[in-house]
Formats: sequence, structure tokens, C-alpha cells
Amino acid sequence: MRRRDFIGLAGSTWVAGPQWARAQTSGGMPRVVAWVGTNRGDPEFQVRATAFIDTLRELGWVDGRNARIDIRWSANTPEEIKAAAAEFAALKPAVIVTAGAPLLSAMHRQTKTIPIVFILVTDPVADGFVSSLARPGGNATGFTIFEHSFAGKWLEMLKEVVPGMTRVAVMQNPDHPAWKGYLQAIGEIARRMGVEVTPAPITGPADVEPALSAFARAPNGGLVLLPSLMVTQNRELIATTALRLGLPSIYLARAYVASGGLMTYGFVGIEPFRQAATYVDRILKGAKPGELPVQAATKFEMVINLKTAAALGITVPATMLGRADEVIE
Repeated sequence: MRRRDFIGLAGSTWVAGPQWARAQTSGGMPRVVAWVGTNRGDPEFQVRATAFIDTLRELGWVDGRNARIDIRWSANTPEEIKAAAAEFAALKPAVIVTAGAPLLSAMHRQTKTIPIVFILVTDPVADGFVSSLARPGGNATGFTIFEHSFAGKWLEMLKEVVPGMTRVAVMQNPDHPAWKGYLQAIGEIARRMGVEVTPAPITGPADVEPALSAFARAPNGGLVLLPSLMVTQNRELIATTALRLGLPSIYLARAYVASGGLMTYGFVGIEPFRQAATYVDRILKGAKPGELPVQAATKFEMVINLKTAAALGITVPATMLGRADEVIE
């Protein structure tokens, strides 16, 4: 078992660094805006933001000396995201860090000159954010989390835990750039497995109950949660609703399972934020974002919630438990 310490993080934080070049400044110091994109009270993202700041410190950026780091939070609607992106571009920071494709898209529309380091993005080439992974060009680079094919992996793993599953709902914000790609990937695997796929799009918390209730009226169902800010912000609501309706579920990050979901296979929560800090460091020292290759995630973890499994009447195979990086009891 692994215990996690949740560290509170208030609004803006100041850090520093040994040197920088070609960076715009705030009060004589380069400014970095890290747009987390979820609510300030979200403990999981407080830990991730803290990991970002700690990594900068490890790289030599010490509070208050020659850099300012602003952690920016909540953006819930397309209008709020657009307004926030305009605000951050107007600050003219040295670097902007964005978490997720919707925030990157909004920021990319606002500026083609301010360096952007993105994380939690699936296909930046197809979405037009970079020219190629090896040589992004332009002002954006960063770190991807999954290819679309990962959606099929989630379905296979859920089926292994729930062999009687014949139907699966796939939930994501339909406006997410990766929605169609994930649906196509999971549909191909589902056909080979004899599993029926039902899209369950949500554009806000009010959509969760109707979407899952309608799907759960028939038996032998499961739920795959796809990456999106909308799903992340409503993970507790989704997890508790799925549990109440008897739907076993799988997601891409531990935070969902900690909220009551059945299982996850995906990136280590803090890792993309640590990676982002390394690119911020390099850009502040003079590197051009268009010449820094986009890198894929390399660390993945499987987490299983046995309490949720028991509530659903599921016996998790010993082989799955043996492969799990963490078991929540």
C-alpha cells in the first residue's frame, strides 16, 4: 500500500532561478503562469501543483530571487476558459503551462509568441498545436499522456475484472479534441470482444445522472472515463453515481479511484507536472519551445479500489491484484 501526503497550496507562489534569457518579466523577474484548470480546493491538483513548484526548486529556482510562478485555477465553461486565456496572455509571461487540450487550445488561439508548455494532451499533432513531435515548431511543446489506442486497453482491463460485461458506456466532454479518436479506438476493440459501446457525452455535472441512469437500466454494463477537464472536475459525482447504479468503472488516473471508482490504469499523477517544470527551466534558460521535442509519458500505474469492488459484488482476479501498483482497501 502507498500513503500519499496532500499538501495545501495557496493561490500564487513565488520561486526563483539562477539564470534566464529571452524571457519577458514581471517586476524584473520572468513570470510563469501554470494554468491547472480545476478548482483550487481539489486536493489532487494541489499535490500536482506542489510537485511542479518543488521540481523547479530542485532545478535551482529558489523563491523570490528572479522568477514569479503563478498557479491559476478554476475554469469551468468555454466562456470562462476563453476569458482566462485572454487574461493570461495579457500578462505577457515568459512561459505558460497548460493542463489539458481545452486549456491549450484556448491559450494557443490567444498567442503564437509566448512559449507554452502543455501536459495532459493526447494528440497535439492532429489537433494542430505542433507540427511534429520531434520538432514542434511554433511556440508550444510539452508532454502527451496517451495515444487513442489506450482507450482499448482500458476496456480490455475492465473486461478482465468483469468478464460478464457486455456493454460499456464511454464518458467524456464531446467538445474535447480527442473525443472522436478515443471512441474510434475503443469501438474497434469492443467489436472484437463482443462488447456494445454507448457514448455518454457530458457537458456539465447535470448530464452525469441522466446519462448513467439511462445506460444502467440494462444489465452487464461498465463505464470507461476518457480524459477531459469536465470528467476530472466531476470525478466524485461520476464515481458515486456509477457505484450507486452498479457500474464498474475504469479511468486514467489515481484521483478517480481515490474518489470511489473501481480501477485505473494511467499516468502517475504528479509526473506530467514534474516534466513540465523541466521544460520551463530550459525555456527560461534560453531554449526555444519549437525545438524541444514533445515527449510521451513513461511512467504508468494501476490502482484498484477493493472497497468499491466489494460494494459492486466483484471479485478482482488475483492476477490483477498482483499487477496492481496500489490496492485501496
